Amino acid sequence: MIRFPKSLSERTVNWRTARRFSSLLMAVSAVGLLPLTVHAQMTLPAPAVAPVDDKDAPVNVSAEQMTGRPDRQVNLDRDVEIVKGGTTIKADRAEYRIIQDEVEATGHVWMKRLQDRYTGDHAQMNMGSGAGFVTNPTYLIGKNGGRGRAERIDFLSDDQAEVTKGTYSTCEATDPDWYLQANTMDLDSGREVGTMHGGLLYFKGVPILGSPWMSFPLSGERKSGVLPPTIGVTTTGGAEISVPYYFNLAPNYDLTLFPKYIARRGLQMGAETRYLGESYSGTTHVEGIQDRITGTGRYSLSSQHLQTLAPGLGLSWNLNKASDNDYPSDFAHSITGSTQRLLTRDVALAYSSTYWSVVGRVTKYQLLQDVNSPITKPYERVPQLVFNGNRYDIGGFDFNTVADYTRFASGDLVGGDRAFITQSVSYPIVRPGYFITPKVILDATSYRLNNLAQGQRADYTRTVPTASLDAGLIFERESALLGRNMTQTLEPRLFYVRTPYRDQSMLPIFDSGLADFNLAQIFTENRFVGHDRISDANQVTGAVTTRFIEENGLERLRATVGQRFYVSDPRVTLNGTTATTLGSKSDLLLSLGGQITREVSTDNTVQYSETLRQMVRSTFGVRWQPAPKRVLNLQYRLDRTYVNPLTGLLDPLKQVDMSGQWPVSQRWYAVGRINYSIPDRTVAEGLLGMEYKADCWVFRVVAQRIPTSSTKASTGFFFQLELNGLSRIGSNPLEALKASVPGYQNVNLPDRNNPNDNF
Repeated sequence: MIRFPKSLSERTVNWRTARRFSSLLMAVSAVGLLPLTVHAQMTLPAPAVAPVDDKDAPVNVSAEQMTGRPDRQVNLDRDVEIVKGGTTIKADRAEYRIIQDEVEATGHVWMKRLQDRYTGDHAQMNMGSGAGFVTNPTYLIGKNGGRGRAERIDFLSDDQAEVTKGTYSTCEATDPDWYLQANTMDLDSGREVGTMHGGLLYFKGVPILGSPWMSFPLSGERKSGVLPPTIGVTTTGGAEISVPYYFNLAPNYDLTLFPKYIARRGLQMGAETRYLGESYSGTTHVEGIQDRITGTGRYSLSSQHLQTLAPGLGLSWNLNKASDNDYPSDFAHSITGSTQRLLTRDVALAYSSTYWSVVGRVTKYQLLQDVNSPITKPYERVPQLVFNGNRYDIGGFDFNTVADYTRFASGDLVGGDRAFITQSVSYPIVRPGYFITPKVILDATSYRLNNLAQGQRADYTRTVPTASLDAGLIFERESALLGRNMTQTLEPRLFYVRTPYRDQSMLPIFDSGLADFNLAQIFTENRFVGHDRISDANQVTGAVTTRFIEENGLERLRATVGQRFYVSDPRVTLNGTTATTLGSKSDLLLSLGGQITREVSTDNTVQYSETLRQMVRSTFGVRWQPAPKRVLNLQYRLDRTYVNPLTGLLDPLKQVDMSGQWPVSQRWYAVGRINYSIPDRTVAEGLLGMEYKADCWVFRVVAQRIPTSSTKASTGFFFQLELNGLSRIGSNPLEALKASVPGYQNVNLPDRNNPNDNF
């Protein structure tokens, strides 16, 4: 039976007729079947079957007029509202059947079920189980903004609904630019997935994709199903189309199958699996094709894995293989392509403790040779064992020990075993305004070589001590830059190194080379990388840096000039014949960069030879970014040390690189990059695209030219239609755009705040 509140304060009564509450109470008490002709709200007892969202919630009903039997059925007319837990029903008229806990509503029906909204002509709902229906409905899914119309929606439970002859879209407009139209759609908010049966995808009123069955997300969660097709055109393979299928096998691992048809080459099959556990993670990618052009089976394989076997003990591998030399240039997994010529196969086992670590690994390579630009295959490490130990601030001293044993092999070339131990001790003195760090290093190395000519010596040893002193001062003063108060620093630094000469011309070169000359390298003890060469040194490096720093710590401008001075010329060389220095001092290094204004940043480096009186290497770059999704980049690069792999001679590299993203109208954005070689008068790399941003979709068309070898390049055309809340149809060029255009922002994402807004 209907239970009324005990006092007036426990209910709401909104009188619209001149009737007294006492008359109502007397009438109900006398005859339970007499009509209740008032606009009132009352609380009904919770039924035996409770809704999922709140099983103990009572049913609250209100209307301008109520009639019926309060213990069985209440008839509600005009401004009807029925609320229970997370479910609300509004309508012109309704019946509430108390025993069944069921509502039937007609006329301008409006419903809310948790986050979802519905409207319709006629609805029936079991307030306990959530089962029911609504006719001629519109609906709005709260989780992702999906909406549509239908002939009927049947609610199977609180989480599941079946849409008959309905549409689905995330466009807010009454006439959406895109929508799914299906005979039936199953919406499962519990699994956050929708399934369409016998449907078409319409874009601008034109059907662009049809399927007897298709699933789509109701949120950003992963789900199994057919992924939208990928479509593109390349100069190496012609038109290509791929229709991947995704298996969401578990929350921590999945599998994607991607059959791809390439017009000139045939059907390529591929698969990728990803997995993630508490102590391991990895990815494996494999693909293969029976190539119609070459008439051979071709394939590639890539696998990466990381795993913690025990506390401090880890296993990892990075395995890569291709069927032939031209596979990277003929096939690409994405618009960025792959021009990698050296495929690594590395397996490592590592253990680390508080103060030390040890790593054992085997590293091999597959060389994909370019006949027009051959390269030498690196030595394989079969195996390599490395120990590294560190202790800091032991009585003010820092200790570092590195021990390494490696067996190098490279076919018929001279190989062998190399073992070394390097011990360093430093005493850093760091105070406000200055630092001084004296350091001593002792390196002992031994070789045992194989694949030698008869009579050649096989065993060598080398012991080299090194002493260095690094010192610097830091001065500060209040200053200004472009009218803003700043702190300016002046930071002079001196670095002295003394290493005696050791003849190393008889030692092989397994992994050594001349280090890149830059402002970081000139403050190191050795001019070489690797361990087959340790440079003799009696030299002083000097540098001065000045910075302009805001109160919040942001560095606005930085300028550095540095140079190395040789007290005695270094004699150790890589091959015993080629000198590595010219004169008593090195080239002059200069650097200038920073965020000059809110919109403009710059980064410039120069390596200037005072002996040759010319720039040896330089990079000049500037970026203008006045607002989100508006950026222009310009860079000039010069490198006179570049060696042409075809001739083996110096061949100066001069390139201009321009890139940018800019709106050309309210919704159109242009994006592009061009890398132009001045000596060759040709475009080395290029990218050009357009993006259209609508309210609920984005269209992208991108063309990209990438070099695939020293004499060949591939040009690809890629198209993508991104339907918000549904999927992306076509090839994804976003990674290529981000890599090619520094500062690029996805036009379909909210504007990112400029970190320099407070400038």
